Amino acid sequence: MKITVLLTALLSASLAFAGPPAPKATGIEGEGYVWNAQEGEKIEALQLEGDVTRGEEAYEICGACHLPSGAGRPDGTFPQLAGQHTTVLIKQMADIRAGLRDNPTMYPFAVTLVDPQELADVSAYIESLCIPTDHGKYEGADVSIQIAKGREMYEKDCMECHGKNGEGDKEKFYPVIAGQHYKYLLRQMTEIRDGHRRNANPDMVKVIKPYNDDQLVAISAYQASLKMPGSMCSAKK
Repeated sequence: MKITVLLTALLSASLAFAGPPAPKATGIEGEGYVWNAQEGEKIEALQLEGDVTRGEEAYEICGACHLPSGAGRPDGTFPQLAGQHTTVLIKQMADIRAGLRDNPTMYPFAVTLVDPQELADVSAYIESLCIPTDHGKYEGADVSIQIAKGREMYEKDCMECHGKNGEGDKEKFYPVIAGQHYKYLLRQMTEIRDGHRRNANPDMVKVIKPYNDDQLVAISAYQASLKMPGSMCSAKK
């Protein structure tokens, strides 16, 4: 049954690739766009109770890239999703579907979710997954120095929103970053700083706009070292 669902979803995604490109709605700096507007399918999905069992089936297509565990890829091509807040997941998927976030790789898969209920279901399932303890970390020779530098910046500029342990804030749509891959963190923060992540929180844009590349490396190295108590998977024996 699961194999049939996955093959059907992959076929649908292939057809989506052959169809029209993702829409391109006005981004964060455009007139009329509000970072977290209270309208559209996002709001409808947020008001629904997600079903973890149905969400597991809907996640089949996601697991091809993000892995069945939700661990993503250590090289940063696909982020760790496991344990992420449903609010964050719903917003990001809805923004991709609406053309507010540019992600041509994700778009054909995101549009296979048929309605707000399915958005809620798959998000509930992903949030239920424990965060893997093994993920991509900064591996430079100066790792301890970079982490120390990053910690200082994180505690000054990031901890208020993302929390002491990278747990984020579900009610405010601030994502979990504990357990996230270093290379993915670095890529996303670089895109936000440089204005390429069009659905970014404008407050975060202001915070990291002054950061140079070396500072982004350091703060990404520290963030990737964080572990969230109670939500991480049990360490492998």
